[in-house]
Amino acid sequence: MGGSDDHNGDGDVPTAKEAVRERVWDALEDSGEARFPFPPHGRIPNFAGADEAADRLAAQPEWQAASTIKANPDAPQLPVRRRALREGKTVYMAVPRLADEQCFLKLDPDELEDYDAATTVSGSSKHGEQVGPDAVEAIDLIVSGSVAVTDEGGRIGKGEGYSDLEYAILRGLNLVDAGTTVATTIHERQRLDEPVVIDDHDVTMDLIVTPERTIRPDSHEQPTGIDWELLSDERLAEIPVLRRLREQ
Repeated sequence: MGGSDDHNGDGDVPTAKEAVRERVWDALEDSGEARFPFPPHGRIPNFAGADEAADRLAAQPEWQAASTIKANPDAPQLPVRRRALREGKTVYMAVPRLADEQCFLKLDPDELEDYDAATTVSGSSKHGEQVGPDAVEAIDLIVSGSVAVTDEGGRIGKGEGYSDLEYAILRGLNLVDAGTTVATTIHERQRLDEPVVIDDHDVTMDLIVTPERTIRPDSHEQPTGIDWELLSDERLAEIPVLRRLREQ
């Protein structure tokens, strides 16, 4: 895995995926279903019903069996992160752009006093413990943010490729494996009717949860690690853990 989820390396060439993103962002905004922060464009969009989607996710057996969760830091998954801590689950989040050797933030429910503050984007860096890969426990469940998802599990992120890269790093560190469930919570307007091209380095969703329904796509193979050929020298220079993994 590497590059962006537009499959065009680190370049800025417009793709069909960008048109899908714009359409979904517009639909959430025009319908009034988008929630703070505004506008929904250019980000993993927050949506009305994010709390209900988190509740539905928490009712799934994969959630109930998990003691460690890797989550994205975005607003629509805030109720997921808070619920995880309240249920005694350890939450790991990547530091922004993976730009530190200690590239994960650990939110330990036994060590935190204010779960609400610790799970915000700004609060996680203040209250969480920044740790290196060696201090990360095996991950039982991954929760990803999405701009759009097909019912077959094809995911479109915001276009920077970090979600897929974080998965590849965790796989390279043997902290996740082929059996680790990858879930996402989205609004119904983020579901796509048209297919999405899935490349070998794309992470597909095993569990899709909206406020109204739970979707379990057919099984599929996930990336087995980092595709070094897709990573630019610039990105390698920016992310210390990549240099470490390459040396290994």
